[in-house]
Amino acid sequence: MSHNGTSPGAASSFLGRTPKEWLLSLPVFTLLLLTLVIGTGEMFHGQLLRMGESIFGDPKAGVQYFMLRADPSAPDCDAHPDIDAAVNAELTKGAGGGDAIDALFENDVQDPAAVRASIEKAAVLCQEKHTMYNAINEHLTPGVKAYRAVETAFFWLFHFGTENRSVVLLLMVLIASINTTLAEHHIALRPPQSRLDFRIYSIMMTIANSLLTYSSIEYLIMQQDSGIAIDRPFINYLWIGMFAILTAISLKQVVFMPERATPGGKVGLALLSIPLYAWMGLIGGIYFILHGHKSAQAIYLNQMMELSNIFLNLALFIWAGMLLKQTQVVDRFLDILRPWKFSPEMLTYFILLGAALPTAYTGASGIFVIAAGALIYNEVRHAGGSRQFALAASAMSGSLGVVLRPCLLIVLIAALNKQVTTAQLYGWGVWVFFLTSTIFLVVAQMSRTQKVKIESPAVAIPGMLRAVKPVLPYIVITMVVVLAYKYLLNTKLDEFTAPVIMPLIMIVLVIFDRMRRDTKQTPLAEVEGQPHEIPEPGLGAVEKSIRYATNETISHIGALILLMALSLSMGGMVERSGVMEHFPHTFANVWVAMTFLMVSKVILGMIMDPFGAVILVSATLAPIAYNSGIEPVHFWMMVLVAFELGYLLPPVALNQLLLRQVVGNKEVDLATEEVRHLGFYRRYERWVLPIIVLTVGLLIVAYGPLIAWGK
Repeated sequence: MSHNGTSPGAASSFLGRTPKEWLLSLPVFTLLLLTLVIGTGEMFHGQLLRMGESIFGDPKAGVQYFMLRADPSAPDCDAHPDIDAAVNAELTKGAGGGDAIDALFENDVQDPAAVRASIEKAAVLCQEKHTMYNAINEHLTPGVKAYRAVETAFFWLFHFGTENRSVVLLLMVLIASINTTLAEHHIALRPPQSRLDFRIYSIMMTIANSLLTYSSIEYLIMQQDSGIAIDRPFINYLWIGMFAILTAISLKQVVFMPERATPGGKVGLALLSIPLYAWMGLIGGIYFILHGHKSAQAIYLNQMMELSNIFLNLALFIWAGMLLKQTQVVDRFLDILRPWKFSPEMLTYFILLGAALPTAYTGASGIFVIAAGALIYNEVRHAGGSRQFALAASAMSGSLGVVLRPCLLIVLIAALNKQVTTAQLYGWGVWVFFLTSTIFLVVAQMSRTQKVKIESPAVAIPGMLRAVKPVLPYIVITMVVVLAYKYLLNTKLDEFTAPVIMPLIMIVLVIFDRMRRDTKQTPLAEVEGQPHEIPEPGLGAVEKSIRYATNETISHIGALILLMALSLSMGGMVERSGVMEHFPHTFANVWVAMTFLMVSKVILGMIMDPFGAVILVSATLAPIAYNSGIEPVHFWMMVLVAFELGYLLPPVALNQLLLRQVVGNKEVDLATEEVRHLGFYRRYERWVLPIIVLTVGLLIVAYGPLIAWGK
């Protein structure tokens, strides 16, 4: 399937680019680069100032670089005044000048010596100003002017971007949502296939976008009627314009069916093809209108603007994930394991251990599934694993690493909850990770059907060592970029800088891969069913890979961030409905409290995206946990595991849906067909295996500390 409505080999219209790439991909690519500039701007600009001082500063002359950042103004004072004349003028002014009222308060006669001393001191100061003015002009060489032009231009760009993060985010979402809607790439329980599927899909999208347009207009009217000046009203117009455009696109799709639509269809299957975004927009819109809150959806959507930094970082993580997909990093690391000829279960265990780090560095489990899910699926299949087992392993490949540094979700939790810190959550997250990965190993070994056959060390170790050599350049490149940030920009890689540093690392790795002569085609295309042809190594291959990654990024930004934005609206609906008021604000029994909170978090994970769910939990359910005596760190560790379990459970099973998008519907259908005659576990292994692993892990994380420490 195509992620952006155009395959890599699609016909071009101008300079090798389709109109969609010129109008949609290029602007989003520019905004992603601007986001990188915003993220590195402060640290980079600080280094530019230090370099300017080191290169152009002159301590002997007293000239510092900050004095050279603009042309100086000539002093307006007289450096060589007539002292005697100035003293006489001042004394005359003091004796006969002024009005009658001033004269009432004049008790002292001016001292000529004091007046002379004051005028002489002022003359000295004026001479110093002229001296400094001349010194600055002497130091304003062409080199200084060229350097300051670069530095001040970068400062303007960085400052402009920082002040307009929310605008950058909204423009990115606007363009990406148009692309996603045009390509019909929104996340649904099943993709539309028949004409009836596409018809109902388009009708529901039209209604949902119409309701969002109406809410945005009502929000603007409400602000205008308040009598308070609207800060940046163009943001309101952008929201209205975005949803109006999406409505028009969806309305057009109601009339014009895509060529791939098959005849006929069933209503039940068509309802499953309705995007989750449309369901949320429809349910939220109808609820708020019936309760007289016509502008509520727009109000909650604007909360995204207040969290623009988080969502921009998420966009960068998605981009990093798609760039990772264009490299051979995952494939090269798997080469190290292949000589051992592990069973599918053991190989998957090692893959999950290795996948934890990139999962943490790509921000969320779903992003890693998009980036590497198809490759992992293919590798498990090559090792002899069944399609069902390979789907199970790939779907949960990103579920275990979300508790590790520097996962963006934990940064959001710590930002919204002062009771915990990122250090505490990451510290306990390591133990939770080893717990869940060990549970997977045990469950997978218990369910395996093949006899374990491992290659002898005499054969495997030499093969493993040979495979290590091609991996070393990737490690070296990564370390060089990280150390460059550390020593050149005085910035270390952590949870706050990872969204900025990771895309740059991936871009350098793409360049390295595509400039080499021994680049091999990854097996990813075999799974997705569409060839991703890379031209001969060189700049053309680099450009094509980055462009392809950006095209995929746009579709996923439009699908995921819009879904998250609507989750904020759904969270607001839950708050306004008063449902939470029916629950106790505290539980006398900590076991009862933990059980209630655990079940509620799994349910939230089943129907909401992680970022929207964290915001809702922080405002509603977290205080219940704190009041009931549950340690905040314990509570949030339980929440993270519960969410990941929810993302693998119907009715939504977000990670399963994302995996299907990258693996392809054909593989999923074949996985179902080949086990139709087997028992329950084998028929539903792709669902049951991850559920067993995370359910057992959740029960231990939730109740283990209560048993061990009573809290």
